[in-house]
Amino acid sequence: MTAEPTLRDDPIGANAVHICVDMQAMFREASPWSMPWMERVLPRIIDLCRAHPSQLAFTRFIPARRPGDGQGTWKRYYERWADMTLEHLGPGQVDLVPELRRFAPPAPVIDKPVYSPWLGTNLREHLAQRRCDTIIVTGGETDMCVLSTVLGAADYGLRTIVAQDALCSASDKAHDAMIELFSSRYGQHIETAVVDQLLERWITP
Repeated sequence: MTAEPTLRDDPIGANAVHICVDMQAMFREASPWSMPWMERVLPRIIDLCRAHPSQLAFTRFIPARRPGDGQGTWKRYYERWADMTLEHLGPGQVDLVPELRRFAPPAPVIDKPVYSPWLGTNLREHLAQRRCDTIIVTGGETDMCVLSTVLGAADYGLRTIVAQDALCSASDKAHDAMIELFSSRYGQHIETAVVDQLLERWITP
């Protein structure tokens, strides 16, 4: 069961940015990394993208080129997931799903080789240039790349809102556990909401 939203009464300001995490073809199609209920949350993500297309950024997870590439445990990771390396994936598998490509550009697409979008990318600089004080997070997986995105934003002191009906995971149990943690354990730093609440409270620039 999904926890009740914890969105505060404060309006969501014009400097908020929606970060849509890793909504890519390789997670949609039949693969070891597929998220079966991506289809269920995609319309909600599109609603939010369409409402604020100028306040949007995408991330993409870019796997290693070949099995065994990477440092430390990532080397072992890509030995385990050899079929998900770039030399084995089909053309376009790392691309955003077609329904979201129309938003980028103008929305930037930030590529990352690890779970976190804050390491080795220009995301922080991009948000600073926009005077961003709030991020709204959608996408997948709730318990992996979304988690890394959310905790990094909290570390930087950004108001961090998770759109709980616009997230997906390969594990219902892990998804529900993360929403509960966001709502309770991380309650001072992280808020949860449903997309309809966000559409109602987000101020248009």
